[in-house]
Amino acid sequence: MANDNQNQVLDDTELADNQAAKRVRKTKPKATEGGSTASLFGIEPYQPKKNEEYMSEGQLEHFRKILLAWKAELMSEVDRTLNTMQDESSSLPDVNDRATQEEEFAIELRTRDRERKLIRKIEQSIEAIKNDDYGFCETCGIEIGLRRLEARPTATLCIDCKTLAEIKEKQNNG
Repeated sequence: MANDNQNQVLDDTELADNQAAKRVRKTKPKATEGGSTASLFGIEPYQPKKNEEYMSEGQLEHFRKILLAWKAELMSEVDRTLNTMQDESSSLPDVNDRATQEEEFAIELRTRDRERKLIRKIEQSIEAIKNDDYGFCETCGIEIGLRRLEARPTATLCIDCKTLAEIKEKQNNG
């Protein structure tokens, strides 16, 4: 049972991760001169220099910028939600209108809760950058890869370990 709850937390966090990324992009990523697409917040994908060491200072700074911008965007969403809920919390005379408003608030609060978990993952990623642990799989220790980190800056597993974890989860839930 505890494992199901843990899987649910992971699923909710990944859902928030994906929803926040979609909301934050706001516009379709534009192709750059090299044919690649822009990353989150208009920060161009990192182009490694020839013979550049993996997770060099430049790469770490690039991902730190992405993570900080993402966190700032999520925090502004929290402020917006708080202001909206305070402004709209008037007592509506119609029972149906009041029920609709309460349901909208509940949905908004669930979304913010998932984003709160995502903010925690972002903070953990920023801490990993400070500790020079960022970009390496926490299971096997190999490089996660720049492109995977561009797609999911909070990734802690390489693609192989993540695939294995998903297979195991599917077997345990199936």
